[in-house]
Amino acid sequence: MNFAKTSFAAAIAATTFAGPALAQDAEFRLPEQCTAAAASGAMDHASMGHGGAHADHGGAMDSGMMEMMGMGGMNLDTMPEHVQENMRRMMTTMPAMHEGMMNEDPDVAFACGMIAHHQGAIDMAEVLLAHGEDEEMRALAQEIIDAQEAEIEQMTTWLAENAN
Repeated sequence: MNFAKTSFAAAIAATTFAGPALAQDAEFRLPEQCTAAAASGAMDHASMGHGGAHADHGGAMDSGMMEMMGMGGMNLDTMPEHVQENMRRMMTTMPAMHEGMMNEDPDVAFACGMIAHHQGAIDMAEVLLAHGEDEEMRALAQEIIDAQEAEIEQMTTWLAENAN
């Protein structure tokens, strides 16, 4: 197995056992058109052990996910609160982005993957608003939230009208 395949397999396995997201992030779900991929003939990655945003991952973020993100050997508990919060939130959006992109229809895959990607941007901006002090960065974070929420709504509407 080549390095890329090994890395991909490790990423999927690590994500499967990753720690829980914050309570508000646990509520993030891709639209039905994105998660019903197996029913519509798309690739069923759930059978590969990848539960996406719908998996119930217990425990703290595991060392496999930390290694995948270049943070092997680091103790997340000793990191600043904003780092911990960003990492926890990413444990929801990264698998959801992968889940969304698995659809065989390229338009649906794009919309689904981007919804999760945009949610990741919103999450990062919310962490900045909770912890950051620079007014320019706080204003930018709010602009990002507003823009990404509007684009998520646009893609969700498109999916409801166009995806099977």
